[in-house]
This record gives sequence, structure tokens and C-alpha cells, in this order.
Amino acid sequence: MSNNAGALRVWWVPQVPGPCFNVEVTSPTEAKKLLAVLADYDLFQLTNRIKPDYANAGGLEVLQQDGGWEEWADEDGNEINSDDADLSNSGVAQ
Repeated sequence: MSNNAGALRVWWVPQVPGPCFNVEVTSPTEAKKLLAVLADYDLFQLTNRIKPDYANAGGLEVLQQDGGWEEWADEDGNEINSDDADLSNSGVAQ
């Protein structure tokens, strides 16, 4: 995983309150697609009775100068799951 400030990673919890896993991404657009795929996969498993239920959660984080990860938001404060999110910018910490 990158340790450069501004790096992006998707976090996903397949079953809340369980642990999350992280996947490094190169852009907010890639993150949005990955989050949609993960959500669709969970729904597929439910629909096809692979797992009886689920409560998932996910988002996008950006690495800060101090080495901490914070939730990504565009310049207007829209998070990755917002239909109004501007995916063309690298984002800012919430």
C-alpha cells in the first residue's frame, strides 16, 4: 500500500460489525466502480442464497501528510457515495 500523501484506498466491511479490508485505487472514479462491484456482489450472494443476510459498509479514504487515513470528500464536501460527488478531483479530508 502506498505511503504517499494523497494516496487513495477503498475500505469495505462485508458484514457489519466485522473487520474491514482495504484496496488501493488510483482515482475516485476507480473507487466508485469498485464500491459498486462490491455492493453488487453482496446483493448477488443474498439473492442467490449464498449468505442469508448482510449489512455492509464501504467508502474511500485519502492518506494525509501525517500518515493518517481520513474519509475522502470532493471540494464541496460530497463523499464518494454521493450522486453529487465530483470524481475529477483528488479530494480533501473530511
